Amino acid sequence: MSAGINTYKTDLREIFFTLFEQFGFGQVAGTAPYDAWGPDEAKAVLTETYRFAREVLGPLNSVGDREGCRLENGSVFTPKGFKDAWNKLYEQGFKTVAVSPDHGGQGAPMMLQVTVEEILSGANTAFNMYPGLAFGAAEVVAECGTPEQQKQFVERMLNGTWGGTMCLTEPHAGSDVGAAKSTAKRNGDGTYSIKGTKIFISGGDHDMAGNIIHLVLARIDGAPAGTKGLSLFIVPKLRINADGSSGQANDVTVGSIEHKMGINGSATCVLNFGENDGCLGELVGTVEHVGMSQMFKMMNGARIAVGIQGVSLASAAYYNALDYAKDRKQGSHFTKWKDPSAPRASIIEHPDVRRMLLDIKAHVEGIRALVIKLAMHLDKAKQLAGKDDDAATYHKGQVEVLTPLVKSYGSDQAFRLCAQAIQVYGGAGYIQDYPVEQYTRDSKIFSVYEGTNHIQAMDLVGRKMGQAGGAHFQQFMGDVGSFVEAHREHPVLGEAVKTLAGAQEGLMSSAMALFGWSQDAGRFPLIPLSANRFLNMMSEVAVGWLLLDAAVIAEKAAANVAADHPDKAFYEGKKFSALWYARNVLPNVEYAARLIATEDTSPMDITDAAFGGV
Repeated sequence: MSAGINTYKTDLREIFFTLFEQFGFGQVAGTAPYDAWGPDEAKAVLTETYRFAREVLGPLNSVGDREGCRLENGSVFTPKGFKDAWNKLYEQGFKTVAVSPDHGGQGAPMMLQVTVEEILSGANTAFNMYPGLAFGAAEVVAECGTPEQQKQFVERMLNGTWGGTMCLTEPHAGSDVGAAKSTAKRNGDGTYSIKGTKIFISGGDHDMAGNIIHLVLARIDGAPAGTKGLSLFIVPKLRINADGSSGQANDVTVGSIEHKMGINGSATCVLNFGENDGCLGELVGTVEHVGMSQMFKMMNGARIAVGIQGVSLASAAYYNALDYAKDRKQGSHFTKWKDPSAPRASIIEHPDVRRMLLDIKAHVEGIRALVIKLAMHLDKAKQLAGKDDDAATYHKGQVEVLTPLVKSYGSDQAFRLCAQAIQVYGGAGYIQDYPVEQYTRDSKIFSVYEGTNHIQAMDLVGRKMGQAGGAHFQQFMGDVGSFVEAHREHPVLGEAVKTLAGAQEGLMSSAMALFGWSQDAGRFPLIPLSANRFLNMMSEVAVGWLLLDAAVIAEKAAANVAADHPDKAFYEGKKFSALWYARNVLPNVEYAARLIATEDTSPMDITDAAFGGV
């Protein structure tokens, strides 16, 4: 793939449908606190974002992959063109679309921001991680910091003056955050001396911002063990002068950068804090030992962002594979396969290629709908807070149960779908002349970072399903059930809706099994053995529901569109995405429920020695 060639593609018509026709952006926008926004403004932002993605970020994607980052004299240098792209990104305000005007943002609904993020990430995932982490760290300070900290840090981190990171993982403590050994010693002047090593820190150092603000989990001297003893600290790379400018180095050093399978343009660093006993930090807010709850505010946002990354690359892979399939000619049409003189057909005419493309299309559209639905709940919860607290609580609860689905299903499917896009290309997809091999490598990390997908599954079955006495999960199931009852006799989609009903019943039976196991110590291991399967089942029910919902809307809209209008084919595509998923994916939910009911414990029964090895 030649340097500087854009390969990013998406379909704004599809994004517009999901945002405006399916999830009613126009009903959320136009009302406080989003009264300055409407569909026209949102379309303008997305059109401009797509232009920027294709002209600026897209051409740098393969450059970043090939060049990677380099560590010289303790400083990280990003690939050619990244720094200029960083400046342009912030000049044009793409990262502050949904930021409060109090912090220099534009105050749009989160529904719009997630679609902006999909476009930016799809064009260049590695690059977009840097501003994404700064955004997440700034949000934590904005919500948990003192007024002075908010004034000092938030706007600078949101406007690109300073970067930001999240520093949890340590060499001996990966997902076991409570085992962290980094320390914080009170200095008596309100500052703390920070000491420790953090690994796998995305954007841990780079040359694009004037300073980097690290949010570091550490244990204050005398604090209890485990996560309850952790506090969160603001630790700048460069100390902050009294006038707010960046000053001397703060004893934060880069030990190394990782050499990875993908996202090579993103610097994944080992950071050493206080090797020379000169690293100073300040507590986020004023309360010690609440670091995990504060950090979870960033982690939850980061988990949603991973789901966005997943759909962004799966979508980019789809549209590249689709264009290739239309252009590439090989073999004759399947109706003339015995005729050696038949003209060569575009591979999109071959049944198996069509199957693969429709599979990718359906999943991309369904996962995008899941992401935007979650964002809609965020927006409505904010909009209704203090006005209708019961409704706001419902929307917050749906955010809770959908977050692990968005992260896990979006990331697992991204890797599978990008690999399937390679299969559409055949041998050409395996080489670097085409972007799908990079998309596949880049997407593998999504199921691993920000909490592995098994952690997401355990979060769902161990925490989220029981929240509010199980009300959030029951409301989700009630929403699916209401859709089923309203549309089970639909003239076109009725049978598919009945398949959704069967999947819903299978999901509920498995939920009851999980509850039963939680009350029986002897069968408790069945919960972690089944958690991943259950999360996948719930994701498939959610995606199947949203695809069918989109198809119902599309069927109604298509009746009012002329036969030769482009929207006619577009709406037909929505119908077939839903039918494919209902016929080929949703039946898996009922089968998975039967597997859960067998209570298979063979992974626990097998001895260590029986696994083999030399």
